[in-house]
Amino acid sequence: MEWGSESAAVRRYRVGGERRVGSASSAQPHSEAPTLELGTDACGGSARTRKRSAAGSGGAGGAAWTGLSEARAALGLALYLLALRALVQLSLQQLVLRGAAGHHREFDARQARDYLEHITSFGPRTTGSPENEILTVHYLLEQIKLIEVQSNSLHKISVDVQRPTGSFSIDFLGGFTSYYDNITNVVVKLEPRDGAQHAVLANCHFDSVANSPGASDDAVSCSVMLEVLRVLSISSEALSHAVIFLFNGAEENVLQASHGFITQHPWANLIRAFINLEAAGVGGKELVFQTGPENPWLVQAYVSAAKHPFASVVAQEVFQSGVIPSDTDFRIYRDFGNIPGDNILAVLKYLATSDMLVSSSKYRHGNMVFFDVLGLFVIAYPSRVGCIINYMVVMAAVLYLGKKVLQPKHKVANYTKDFFCGFGITLISWFTSLVTVLIIAVFISLIGQSLSWYNHFYVSICLYGTAAVAKIIFIHTLAKRFYYVNASDQYLGELFFDISLFVHCGFLIALTYQGLCSAFISAVWVVFPLLTKFCVHKYFKQHGAEGKFIAFYFLGMFIPYLYSLYLIWAVFEMFTPILGRSGSEIPPDVVLASILAGCTMILSSYFINFIYLAKSTKKTMLTLTLVCAVTFLLVCSGTFFPYSSNPTSPKPKRVFLQHTTRTFHDLDGKVVKQDSGIWINGFDYTGMSHITPHIPEINHTIRAHCEENAPLCGFPWYLPVHFLNRKSWYLPASEVSPRETVHFRLVSKEQTPWDSVKLTFEASGPSHMSFYVRTHKGSTLSQWSLGNGTPVPSKGGDYFVFYSHGLQASAWQFWIEVQVLEEQPEGIVTVAIAAHYLSGEDKRSSQLDTLRDKFPDWTFPSGWVCTYNLYVF
Repeated sequence: MEWGSESAAVRRYRVGGERRVGSASSAQPHSEAPTLELGTDACGGSARTRKRSAAGSGGAGGAAWTGLSEARAALGLALYLLALRALVQLSLQQLVLRGAAGHHREFDARQARDYLEHITSFGPRTTGSPENEILTVHYLLEQIKLIEVQSNSLHKISVDVQRPTGSFSIDFLGGFTSYYDNITNVVVKLEPRDGAQHAVLANCHFDSVANSPGASDDAVSCSVMLEVLRVLSISSEALSHAVIFLFNGAEENVLQASHGFITQHPWANLIRAFINLEAAGVGGKELVFQTGPENPWLVQAYVSAAKHPFASVVAQEVFQSGVIPSDTDFRIYRDFGNIPGDNILAVLKYLATSDMLVSSSKYRHGNMVFFDVLGLFVIAYPSRVGCIINYMVVMAAVLYLGKKVLQPKHKVANYTKDFFCGFGITLISWFTSLVTVLIIAVFISLIGQSLSWYNHFYVSICLYGTAAVAKIIFIHTLAKRFYYVNASDQYLGELFFDISLFVHCGFLIALTYQGLCSAFISAVWVVFPLLTKFCVHKYFKQHGAEGKFIAFYFLGMFIPYLYSLYLIWAVFEMFTPILGRSGSEIPPDVVLASILAGCTMILSSYFINFIYLAKSTKKTMLTLTLVCAVTFLLVCSGTFFPYSSNPTSPKPKRVFLQHTTRTFHDLDGKVVKQDSGIWINGFDYTGMSHITPHIPEINHTIRAHCEENAPLCGFPWYLPVHFLNRKSWYLPASEVSPRETVHFRLVSKEQTPWDSVKLTFEASGPSHMSFYVRTHKGSTLSQWSLGNGTPVPSKGGDYFVFYSHGLQASAWQFWIEVQVLEEQPEGIVTVAIAAHYLSGEDKRSSQLDTLRDKFPDWTFPSGWVCTYNLYVF
């Protein structure tokens, strides 16, 4: 038992700011009594009791602060977050170009739209189709010719139609190899009349996926590029460097045309930087989501030139981490061209007149931290400067916390123990919050109500967000009631503020140590709360959590909370469409619930202290629990339908329908199995559960079964996404009979001096084919004539080759070499070839059309005819 063992400051928090019992407020302001400690004070030790004064050193004039009103705190916090959300929504509004056409020498949105309407009027434009190779190419050449006629004499325009052939391997989608033959690029070079030694590249693609007009992906970018070409060509301002406009015709074939250009076109050697225009999702603002590699001058160019900036290094690091299952031509220019670039059009003219473009390699010195502020301007600085700033912020936080901890032991024993116990309680609250939302998400997924938020995003907030917040409040309320029994509210409020600061400081150190530029966010979460603390600390000590304190506290937290909400909402706008097509193996509710739990942890961190400052949290917890429970019941009952055909905000269910005939041959070349059917893949977690009521024949009885001895389960996968989508359906149908049949044969079989077998094949067929290889036991695939010569396996160990060609192409001849360690009676290798008919009459069948017409309007059924032939050698 100690008398006066605590410092005056600690004693003031524990005594003067305590919750009062009885008529404490009427006591004399200076009749302070000692604090009595009984039992152990460590986390997990016996319960502690503190005998406090009947009155403490309250506010001004001696009035005692009696705790923060729950209703006042909850209402203020809700209004604060709603106001921040409104500001975020305002900043994220898409720029709408309306009114009269622009000046002749300015960008004309009407003209760009006219280009777009003409390109999309040709319909789906798959590589190899007449719509892509003839109609669109002719239209582009016509418009470029008109632009050339109107161009200023200061500039020179050159046009080239490239038809490259090549092959490369890529680690996208688990890894596969791509081969292309006679695909199309339309290349335009705008340069000074006397020529140029250096160039900046602008890239778009005019091809589309099957059965889609490809307006946003990516005809709109090609339309913008045509208009930019027009404006630059009539400009009276001379360019210092050339601008190369690449209209590529095979991006949807996994980046083939960009590879053909950057590795084979003679103009590629001039390029020092590039701008790639690509779509992700539907609508929204233009976003810089990749820059580099290690070219900070490009970010500076964007900062100087962009009129309406929307950029964040966070988006870049998320995209490049592989979390988002997508890729763009950016990868090809970076990996095969060693060219820096970013994905925004606004810097094009700036780069074309920049002196840095001449010797861009000299400016390769590290990454940049960059982020826009509500679309108004961009803040950018080198990552090495960011490291210095981050560690300075860490030192400030360490000095602040160290001042409390590194005091004489008899003064800070209780604070240190309470701090680490509070830190443990905070971690427990976050962990239990995550577990709670995951339990809900798993249950929702198991009962077949996944994606209920896909068309109603607020449902996810009401279901998972409220559950996460309620759990955090519940854990801290228990700690306040049963562990910190007699500690003052002011003391606990300050304690948990310090704990939140400590957590964010830890994240700042970890992210900076990993070299991530995104660490600037953690720096923001340390700097502004620390400054706020210094500003309101004296007032808080004297008056407690009164209205003025809350107002200043909210104001100090304005920047970190506003920017975090801004960033979180942008991330969700990108992730939500992706989760709607992420395959059957990843429960999207689990992913979304985890992300929302993480966001809740971040956003609640500096408001945890309000739980301890408030008189009660019962009504808040009850309200949150009620909202969560009602939403949970509505979701379980199927009230919120996931999909929508609303043209302004479409949320379709994507379904692939492949009418196929499969033929399996044995080692002797005899047909051992043949069947035909419509192979159905729904590329989200709900499978066909929402389709079966509309099309009863698609049900669990026709689930497709894997052919264990065949590569990729014996089905004609267009891309190697088998690991993302293991649930499929196979509806029996008649045999397909396309006019352009596939021809596949073994040209030769040779025994090499190094004890391997070289098999040479020849294949011809439609514009898109897939080739699959699986070696048998005792054999390995050592090399082949594709890519760089080294076979790249896909996930699961099989090998996948994606093939495409333009309008005219010779037979595809290639070889594989199998190293035979132990010859087996069933052969050394199994190969299969699938032919995909994506255009013309061959892509249709009467049964396919009939089935497709049965699908409701909230679906996007993409169908085509294909064949699958398997051989053993």
